Amino acid sequence: MDTNGRVAGKVALVTGAASGIGAAIAERLSEEGARVVVADINIEAGEALAAELRAGGTSTAFERLDVTSEAEWQRVVHDTLGGFGGLDILVNCAGVATGGQELLQHDFANWRRTLAINLDGVFLGLRYGGAAIVANGGGAIVNISSVASKAAVIRGAAYCASKAGVAQLTKVAALEWASLGVRVNSVHPGYVETPLVAELIRQAPDADAMRAAAIARHPMGRLGLPAEIANAVLFFASDEAGFATGAELLVDGGYALP
Repeated sequence: MDTNGRVAGKVALVTGAASGIGAAIAERLSEEGARVVVADINIEAGEALAAELRAGGTSTAFERLDVTSEAEWQRVVHDTLGGFGGLDILVNCAGVATGGQELLQHDFANWRRTLAINLDGVFLGLRYGGAAIVANGGGAIVNISSVASKAAVIRGAAYCASKAGVAQLTKVAALEWASLGVRVNSVHPGYVETPLVAELIRQAPDADAMRAAAIARHPMGRLGLPAEIANAVLFFASDEAGFATGAELLVDGGYALP
């Protein structure tokens, strides 16, 4: 572990950390000296990442977490405080991307599942993880929203609504907790090379055309990389962002520009 890193000695809890953007965030925070709690519903992948980080010298633990469960959030925060003595950084990254349903045919169960994971999960993270950070004297929270909070996507009603909700929830928390020493900011990725995006493209009637269209939608001419999102999160989590709260950072290759 780097004892001189940008988040050295801090305790970070990252949800959705078993793969994709969440894994990249956990790895980046670990590289910069944080002690990391890898939280995810995927036990096998989560434990594998935690073991990898420990092998690199990081004090790391895995916690099984369904972000839609209030009881599991309470348990994970309790375990984090017991195992690491406090909580300084919370990254709400767990999410699901659903699409393919226009509003006139949108399934309510699909809507509820998307909102439960993407928005309720962030609320519960703020409610319990945020409370622990307040009790610890302050820290940083980074919520992963999406460029879809700014640019509407056809057949993406639930996803767009959930991510726009995350953006506004972030601002409310930032406003309420500024005087308590807790900074709350959001990062808004475009399409990123992750298993989640790969699966969405694979499910399209013409996967090659779908991928080409996704790339073309980004003026930079490519999809993002998980590490690029992780670097943005690291900035907000570190003391370098000490005067930033309620901010939105688009890391989208220009997707929202047109």
